[in-house]
Amino acid sequence: MDTQIQTRQFGQLMIRFFDVTKQFGTKTAVNQLNLEVRAGELFAFLGPNGAGKTTSIKMICGLLKPTSGQVEIGGYSAGSSEARSCLAYVPDQPFLYDKLTGREFLNFVTQMRGMDKTHAEKKIAEMVSLFEIEGFLDELCEGYSQGMKQRLVFASALVHEPTVLVVDEPFVGLDPRSARIVKQMFVDQARRGVAVLMSIHLLSIAESLADRIGIIHQGKMIATGTLQELREKEAFGGSLEDLFLELTGGEDLINPSDKSPDAAEEEGLP
Repeated sequence: MDTQIQTRQFGQLMIRFFDVTKQFGTKTAVNQLNLEVRAGELFAFLGPNGAGKTTSIKMICGLLKPTSGQVEIGGYSAGSSEARSCLAYVPDQPFLYDKLTGREFLNFVTQMRGMDKTHAEKKIAEMVSLFEIEGFLDELCEGYSQGMKQRLVFASALVHEPTVLVVDEPFVGLDPRSARIVKQMFVDQARRGVAVLMSIHLLSIAESLADRIGIIHQGKMIATGTLQELREKEAFGGSLEDLFLELTGGEDLINPSDKSPDAAEEEGLP
């Protein structure tokens, strides 16, 4: 087990939002959000389109600063060098350099992370085996399928042994084999003590994988807890999908045509 994870105890607070608000002009994308994710926990972050999920994730990564409140990663202010060193982020659309091979891309990432060459080679070999990418590792990324790209991006995210993993819609466009590899990876990372926050539209996967669930609606966290805790709190005995629709007033989780005023983060506003 790597040194960073050894220094983190299971249950230690790794992602923390304290009364966080984010406004874009007169529009409030996130409204006094409080959220905690601990080491060894797989947390499913759910909400309708435009609820504030993407804005929240960008604040975790330091890509956006809160209008008020505080975001901490591993006890450090989000966006600081200390926070970035323990964080891995995988967006919904994987970005690769088309004219690099997969191996060249992984080498580039380890160099950017300042990893020792010998250690980097060892970790790259581990990631290649874990994500089963040996067969296309020396091909140019421009020829990769969506599933191949996603597996390589996950390998690049984990190669520096992060203690916090944040993923946005990780199963978009994945074939069944790639999806199974990624699901098992989430479980394994959490078992190793990594804090995993997963924003996802596939409620059946969230229901089967997540230790705890958070539902955000119109910028506010309206429910957090295990699925059983949420059922008891809401006196509701149905599936996670039924519970989600009950709590959000029946709004569809996926509705690409929905362009509500609160969807600023889904439009990529700075």
